[in-house]
Amino acid sequence: MNSFAKIPDEILEHIAFFAATDTFLGPPAPVTALLIANRRAHNALSIDSNPHLWARIFTHKFDTAAVERRLGEGRVCAVAIAHELRRRCIVLKQIRSHQDTHNQTGGLTLEPTQQESLQVSLWTAYLMMLENDGKNERQLRNYAHLDEWLREFLFHKAGASLMRANIAEGHWPPSEERMSLAIWLFWFLLRPDDYVVDDDMFLEATNLLKVVALGAHQYSLGRPTWRDFRPPYYLKESTLIDPYSRRLQFVPPSPGAPAILAYLTLVNKLSISWDTINYLKPSAPIPPSTVFGIKSSEWDAEWTRGLYLSKVGRPLASEYSGAFIPGSLEGVWEGLFTYTEFTTYAALLSGAAPSTLEQGRVAQHPHYWRLREHHLLVGDDGPLGSAFPVTNGANGAMGTCTRGTNGVYTNGTTGRVPEQLPLSPGDPLRAYIPQSTEVRECPLGLEIKEPGRKEPVWYRSWGGAGVTGRGWDARGVRDVFITGEGHSAWGQFNLVGRVRPCDGCISLYKEYIDGDRGRWLYRGYLVGNAHGNLSGRWRDTLSPAEVLGYEGCFIMSRRT
Repeated sequence: MNSFAKIPDEILEHIAFFAATDTFLGPPAPVTALLIANRRAHNALSIDSNPHLWARIFTHKFDTAAVERRLGEGRVCAVAIAHELRRRCIVLKQIRSHQDTHNQTGGLTLEPTQQESLQVSLWTAYLMMLENDGKNERQLRNYAHLDEWLREFLFHKAGASLMRANIAEGHWPPSEERMSLAIWLFWFLLRPDDYVVDDDMFLEATNLLKVVALGAHQYSLGRPTWRDFRPPYYLKESTLIDPYSRRLQFVPPSPGAPAILAYLTLVNKLSISWDTINYLKPSAPIPPSTVFGIKSSEWDAEWTRGLYLSKVGRPLASEYSGAFIPGSLEGVWEGLFTYTEFTTYAALLSGAAPSTLEQGRVAQHPHYWRLREHHLLVGDDGPLGSAFPVTNGANGAMGTCTRGTNGVYTNGTTGRVPEQLPLSPGDPLRAYIPQSTEVRECPLGLEIKEPGRKEPVWYRSWGGAGVTGRGWDARGVRDVFITGEGHSAWGQFNLVGRVRPCDGCISLYKEYIDGDRGRWLYRGYLVGNAHGNLSGRWRDTLSPAEVLGYEGCFIMSRRT
């Protein structure tokens, strides 16, 4: 012991670090023996006296790139990182022991202490997955077995999510923060093959996810309401989180988008499903856990959305928040849309229990989209170059866009450079596009004429001909306009829409070319970035926007 006491502090610190990191998974338990060896060792190695040691241990066991990118490089101190390590180790051990998975009261409520414990565990795990570059998921899956914890929490008859308990009583499970975070984590960690081999678990999972995915009248895709293109105020329903000792207001994610993705992933894993009618075999979404080398940048928009929407008490600005990454919609997409029998959905809107939806059949159709992004940029004064052909997005008529010798942008006549202000917020049932707006598409972008404006507005195409160095700074984007076309078993259609600046909500107006299939509104979110999936719901455009309409869900993945 006398020899141990003579070891210099810096050598003792090296011993502690290698002992703590000898095993990657789980808390650094081997350091405990050093901490209790004697008072000198404790004073040299404890979190309070040597936070830099524990910050080094943290960087070995957990991902840090997203933290530096989002909170600022060098702005998170060693003390904060050390205390974050302590918190995560506690949460990982609680999840590993399956703490809080079951309801302790047996009713439809949880004890306050269990609610608080679940709040900490679920938020910690959710933020870890938003920061995941590989290490975080290994800790959550391989050490804590979070995927097993989630199965019990969400799908067990006594699960603390209270989903099965509520449905058994004929109630719709409340759209609570805990349930939403758990469904997001379920999607992050989903490996479909784990459920296909267990018929009972597959049935329970798809049943409950179906209720959230298709219950559009109960479970929203996001907040604020989709009816407002520029919501007047930030959301008040935010949660105080404190990652790395930074007190932040964060709007909890809504459960609709991941529930749709998880449900359709599972039901389309089987060639024949018990509750769906597949007219053609559609492509299924791509779960993040099945993508090799996925990075935390995949979830930057999710992080930004939750943070941006929580700034209480101030009007939402018109500039883009960063919850949508320019260029992420450009390209070819394939996926499916679903619908239930109209009588079944009418019963739901009239107050039917969730069992009505559980027992209902769901039809699926594959569909394919080709989308183009067009951006209104700060300081952009119109197209470059001489005359080139344009196509009228409304009726296909051809015209010419010309930039004159004096820099004036015209369309066959002379005039001033148009004032580059975004389009006004339009009818939400028409994807926020004002009525009677004329859209002319050319190789470099769009010329858009809004009623009541003297001059057209120029939107530059992300994939425009002759454009070099695409990928302009998102901070220079003022508005995003979408055009495209697609086809399904119902026929060919055109797509046009906009992206809501505050939260990246994508709204597309779908009109079939033959005219006898009606007009539909598709709205949703891109969940992920480079490997992301579009997830959302369609609805009819005949019902007023403020009234619940006939809805179904859809997913799209990039076509490779």
